[in-house]
Amino acid sequence: MIITIIAGARPNFMKIAPIIEAIKQQQSQGVDLNYQLIHTGQHYDKNLSDTFFEELNIPFPDINLNVQSGTQAEQTAAIMIGFEKVLVANPTDLVMVVGDVTSTMACTIVAKKAGIKVAHVEAGIRSGDLSMPEEINRIVTDSLTDYFFTTTTLASTTLENLGISKSQIYFVGNVMIDTLFKNESRLQQPALWELLHLETQKYMVMTLHRPSNVDEEEQLKALITQLSELGKDYPIIFPVHPRTKKLLEGLSLNFENLHYVAPLGYLEFNYLVKNALAVLTDSGGITEETTVMHVPCMTLRANTERPETCTLGTNILVGNDPDKIANAFETLLSGGWQRGTIPELWDGHAAERIINHIVEIFRL
Repeated sequence: MIITIIAGARPNFMKIAPIIEAIKQQQSQGVDLNYQLIHTGQHYDKNLSDTFFEELNIPFPDINLNVQSGTQAEQTAAIMIGFEKVLVANPTDLVMVVGDVTSTMACTIVAKKAGIKVAHVEAGIRSGDLSMPEEINRIVTDSLTDYFFTTTTLASTTLENLGISKSQIYFVGNVMIDTLFKNESRLQQPALWELLHLETQKYMVMTLHRPSNVDEEEQLKALITQLSELGKDYPIIFPVHPRTKKLLEGLSLNFENLHYVAPLGYLEFNYLVKNALAVLTDSGGITEETTVMHVPCMTLRANTERPETCTLGTNILVGNDPDKIANAFETLLSGGWQRGTIPELWDGHAAERIINHIVEIFRL
């Protein structure tokens, strides 16, 4: 049996690493299970792609579509055209997509039109916000998927409520956390630690990339200004996504405590997160990692597709509401932040469960 695994953007890389390892474990036991890895090239900055393959010991892709940048439609079209050619030249038994990026949706559509079964890792999560491209990707992908691997029982219930048969849904846990647990002892202090004289729990980490935060200059300026002023007593480390960097040019957001840095690799970035006083982000995946590492997290969005990070974890939704942000800072700096617990099955073994289920489904 051959599984074609799709990786397109930074979050995908952390999710496929333990899956490939689980496949290799099955191979070592004589199971007839092989894979081919397709990188769509949706993220093309070295620090957002190649570095992750090196750091997480993922074999370099068998094929790279090199689609690079473009509008949502341009990227979707380029991925679909490229992936269709791949499937014609490289027959497969199952296409496995992960997460909710453009590559996830585009490759799902191509696979189903080619009559190939699709497995979706991280199925069933929803924000309810159709202004997010990722929400559209989730809905389309889950409308076509054959095998649904979920991170929480809530995601499983969401799928059941959509009419998906329970026999197609597998609650397995979170592969992102598999990667975190495996690499936690390998996290690396970045060079900027000494350069900026950072100390454990005496700085914050910020990431911004959602269109709702970065597409409107005045909104972006107001948000960064408030965060920098409220956190004025702490360095704020801001690894800048290539897309955001273009928007920041010319805004003159120069605060003494705000440090723009280049995108970091997985091991260095998570070293910063683990040792931070708090994380300020609009990323969903980072809220999962902060929950497991018990690091306070403010999500600069009005909604989340990962509600367990709020109900069980260390995450609080503040959106771009100045009052909510101010209240969250007051709670943080007074020491009153929720410590949180780790959700069910976020135990480092999700990928093993996924591959065990595939072995059972295909009777390998």
